[in-house]
Amino acid sequence: MLEKIKETAAYIKARVGEIPETAIILGTGLGALVDHITDKQFIPYTEIPNFPISTVEGHSGNLIFGKLGEKPVVAMQGRFHYYEGYDMKQVTFPVRVMKAMGVKTLFVSNAAGGMNKEFVVGDIMIITDHINLFPENPLRGKNYNELGPRFPAMTEAYSHRLVNLATEIASRKGIRVMKGVYVGTPGPTFETPAEYEYFRIIGGDAVGMSTVPEVIVANHGGMEVFGVSVITDLGGKEVTDVPTHEEVQKAAEAAQPKMMEIMRELIAEC
Repeated sequence: MLEKIKETAAYIKARVGEIPETAIILGTGLGALVDHITDKQFIPYTEIPNFPISTVEGHSGNLIFGKLGEKPVVAMQGRFHYYEGYDMKQVTFPVRVMKAMGVKTLFVSNAAGGMNKEFVVGDIMIITDHINLFPENPLRGKNYNELGPRFPAMTEAYSHRLVNLATEIASRKGIRVMKGVYVGTPGPTFETPAEYEYFRIIGGDAVGMSTVPEVIVANHGGMEVFGVSVITDLGGKEVTDVPTHEEVQKAAEAAQPKMMEIMRELIAEC
């Protein structure tokens, strides 16, 4: 694995030159942030050695280098999911490569179903913690000390500093934000009403099929992490609406302007 990480990082560095210290993983329906990146350089995943290929509708497959405001960034336009058939090391391979290239801060976004009774569709939830319900941990197997410790702490998986800063930015701009715990599940099925209720009882506020593996690996590598979810549907025993992937994308797209405003300011100030 180490050789593949080094090979991929070397290939990207050779094509791009200077590597930003800030990376963004764009989730479902949130790709419009790319329109605000200037001086863009696209590298399709298909051209990057050892990279998986995104197969999900709504997820492009490009690594994008440029500037968000005055801040140099690299953005993943399309992520990889466990439900696509990849193992966890493939899902999180791009994060390993980012760390090897010198990225220090990772911003992740996603679409999520809400079970917190105070949430409404279109809410932005700043992730303060997560519950990992994936059947495989991305750190399972041989540990390489140069990638991180054998038993990494997850006490502050999501940076308190960045959570507080994002909350201040939202307040200044008059944008409603919620905070909560993200539950990561393997998918690809949406949750049953009983599962939504179970996730709520064990401490979850929203649920999705991504993010957790990426955040685990980022923390393993010593990166600072900020995560945000757009609440695209609601679930629970009393909710009878049946979510579809298309509806999730539409709800995420409708919430894009608010999420982008917070993310742009946060990345500029952090």
